[in-house]
Amino acid sequence: MKVAPLEFEKPLAELEKMLEELMAHSANHDLKIGDEVKRLRERIEETRRSIYHHLTPWQRVQIARHPKRPFTLDYLKRIASEFIELAGDRVYGNDQALIGGLATIDGERMVVIGHQKGRDTKENLQRNFGCAHPEGYRKALRIMKLADRFRLPIVSFIDTAGAYPGVASEERHVAEAIAVNLREMFGLRTPVLAMVIGEGGSGGAIGIGVADRVILMENAYYAVISPEGCAAILWKDRAAAPKAAEAMKMTAHDLQTLGLIDDIVPEPPGGAHHDWDAAAAAVKQSILRHLRELRQVPVDELLRERYAKFRAFGAFLES
Repeated sequence: MKVAPLEFEKPLAELEKMLEELMAHSANHDLKIGDEVKRLRERIEETRRSIYHHLTPWQRVQIARHPKRPFTLDYLKRIASEFIELAGDRVYGNDQALIGGLATIDGERMVVIGHQKGRDTKENLQRNFGCAHPEGYRKALRIMKLADRFRLPIVSFIDTAGAYPGVASEERHVAEAIAVNLREMFGLRTPVLAMVIGEGGSGGAIGIGVADRVILMENAYYAVISPEGCAAILWKDRAAAPKAAEAMKMTAHDLQTLGLIDDIVPEPPGGAHHDWDAAAAAVKQSILRHLRELRQVPVDELLRERYAKFRAFGAFLES
């Protein structure tokens, strides 16, 4: 898949373009340039390793936000043999920024919920850029309670900059909707798996993120605020976002070191947007492995461990 390079990828893109031009020139003029091609390919591979093995937190944020990155429905098309979408919260309406329904993956029946962004302006307006209204979270809870009733495991795909903060969202009580989800998810008597596939922003992410296992894709991030928002508060300048991303410890490897997530799903070189099929295969393998392990845990123990997991987050000092 041909994708536009990010700023830090431009040296690699220039080398790949040089290789394409060299191969085309050779084909047109019947030239033998095997040695030159070999040297250029070695240089490309060296540059690729140098870039992708030493990504900064801010560069990973840029990859997580890449417009060509696969979204929830893109993954479901590749890993689910069946997906039946369920609509509406039975209170206000159907929020298309947060989708959910019944899915079958490798013969395993489950319920899937997840944020969904758009590919173009029209679809982004329809999906509200993946920022859900309160009815989105109420729909998610309705679907999760359905899963609880029929003892179906729940898989949550998180990919949002945050819940929608507009006036209409506040009028319909978005904070209350998220808070209710947090409370109710702790009591779901079925395995819950949450996977951050791109952006994991603030309450919008945690609203469907209370799970027995929390997993991040390699270039995803999970944080209480965006790097730009943090920079605007602490440095009074959104341009300090790279510094904020470093300080916030928001990348998958940082979060795993801190004990805040349970696993990391590897991505293809350069990010999931370079190879959707390989990324989907890794996601599928991770989902099936973790659900298989969670099914072995008795329900009462599952609930105790889920509660203890989130209560253990953070460090407290009492005087």
